[in-house]
Amino acid sequence: MNSSLLSITLLAVSGLVLFLYAVSRLALALRHVAGERAKGVLDRFTKTIPMAILTGTVVTTLLDSSSVVIILAIALVSAGALPFRNSLGVVLGANIGTTISSQLFAFDLGQYAVVAMLPGLLLLSLSKKRNGRTAGRALFCFGLLFFSLFLIGEAAAPLKDYRGVQAWLLKLENPIRGAGAGALITLVIQSSSATLGMVIKLAAKGLLTLPAGVAVMLGAELGTCSDTLLATVGRGRPAIKTGLFHVFFNVVSISLGLLLIGPFTALVLRLAGQTDVARQIAHAHVLFNVAGVLLFAPLVPLCQRLLDAWLPDEQRSANLVPVPAV
Repeated sequence: MNSSLLSITLLAVSGLVLFLYAVSRLALALRHVAGERAKGVLDRFTKTIPMAILTGTVVTTLLDSSSVVIILAIALVSAGALPFRNSLGVVLGANIGTTISSQLFAFDLGQYAVVAMLPGLLLLSLSKKRNGRTAGRALFCFGLLFFSLFLIGEAAAPLKDYRGVQAWLLKLENPIRGAGAGALITLVIQSSSATLGMVIKLAAKGLLTLPAGVAVMLGAELGTCSDTLLATVGRGRPAIKTGLFHVFFNVVSISLGLLLIGPFTALVLRLAGQTDVARQIAHAHVLFNVAGVLLFAPLVPLCQRLLDAWLPDEQRSANLVPVPAV
């Protein structure tokens, strides 16, 4: 039995390593292809809060990473290329855009991963132009993403026979315990997408219930704040305020989610119908993030004023210093 558990662990860890590699390389390749264009889009189409939310959603969907888009927004704010107020809408939109990944993960595409990996490898190996090689790398990593999730799912399947594992996974139905596990896993592996991918695959194998999956999903949303906070180190106050807004948005929405997890789960079951648990968790991710954005969007001007009052810009702070009398 110990050797079986060792084999399962090694296969699962191999799948996770491949997933993290695929995510990082895919994000890098997509940034090479569309990074400069993304900067231009963020600067041009974020003049109003609704447009900033839509832009954040679209760019996150294209770049396949909310962390990349939020960090990009922080960098642009720090450089003065994006007003702090506009960046708040981008942060909200990024939280909607990241739900597209969970919808894709809920499809069982791992066995068809070679359809993307083989053309990607050929492009990467044979193309003489840099853009061609970059596109090939992106296509290959996209296929590798689903193949790695397939490996994780295959590794998880035998865990049904281990009562200890089943008992531990059932404990994740406790909202605080489940959220804590999701936050810790995301903090360690630095990828909320990987956490959600594993949750969806465990649910697909019948190892995770909807309440447990929702609790871990909420924790993963909190764990992803670490990237944002790290991106603000050494930046000016406007960039720090963008990072703090992301943390504040996640903490408030996650707290509400945990308080209302019972009614929220019931709503997901009602809307999702008779779909499998993996698809229900993917739908829950979309519903939670969209609801959070709809709740916060009208509050953006208030959040801006509060953050400005708490952390005024350096130049403005200097102007407020009283001049001593001669």
